[in-house]
Amino acid sequence: MIAASKAASEPWRRRLYIPNYQIRDAARYAHVSTQTVAAWHKIGDERQLLPERASRESLSYMQLIEIAVVAAARKAGFKLKDIAAARAYAADQLKSEFPFAEHSFKMNGRDLFLDYKKWDPSAGAGRLVSATQNGQMAWEEILGQLKEFEYEDGNGIALRWHVGGHGSPVFIDPRLAFGAPNVKGVPTWALKGRWVAGDSPKEIAEDYALSKGAVEKALEFEGIDLRQSNEWVH
Repeated sequence: MIAASKAASEPWRRRLYIPNYQIRDAARYAHVSTQTVAAWHKIGDERQLLPERASRESLSYMQLIEIAVVAAARKAGFKLKDIAAARAYAADQLKSEFPFAEHSFKMNGRDLFLDYKKWDPSAGAGRLVSATQNGQMAWEEILGQLKEFEYEDGNGIALRWHVGGHGSPVFIDPRLAFGAPNVKGVPTWALKGRWVAGDSPKEIAEDYALSKGAVEKALEFEGIDLRQSNEWVH
C-alpha cells in the first residue's frame, strides 16, 4: 500500500520497472561487454548472476542498477560465486526482486554486507550482516561503500548512479531526463548533439548554465575526443 501511494504521488517511480535501456547501452555504462551482460542473465551459463531475461528485451532501471552493482563488485575483485551468494541471500531474507537495486551494500574486499537495521530497526548503528557469509556479523568501520551509487534515505533504492565514475558530473537518475545519462538534468546525448553541430564546450556550457568542465566530461562520456576539432561540421 505504501509503495502504491508513493507511485501515485511520485510518478517517476512507475518508470523504475519499465524497459528503457538497451543491453548495449547498459554494457557501455558499466564498462563490460554485451556478451558478459547476457551471460549474467542466461540460465545454464556458469556466469549467471541475475534472473533470466529475453535476449532482445530492454532493461528496466532496476535491472540496469543491478548490472551496475555487479560490475562494480567485479571491478573490486569479488568472485562471481560470492556476488551470486550475496544476491541470493538478500533476495531471500528481504523478499526483494531486485536486491542490488533496492538495498545498499557495503564491502571489505571479501564480503558484501547489509545494514542490520533492515532486520531490526532498533539495532545500534554500525552493525552489519554479511550477505556472502549467510548472516555473519561485522562492524561498519572496517568497510568501504559502493561510492558510485546514492541511495534513497541513505539506505533504500539506488536513485543515482554516477555512471561517469565517482565524482563525475554524469549520472543516471530515474527522476531526471527520463533516466538518461545527464548532467544536472541535461541529457548527455543533447550535449553531444550540440558538439556535432559545431558548438564549442564553452558555448554549450553557457547555453545550458553548466560549467565547461562538466560539458567536457559529458562529451567524453559520449565518446567524443575533444582533441579533435569539430569545425568540419560547419
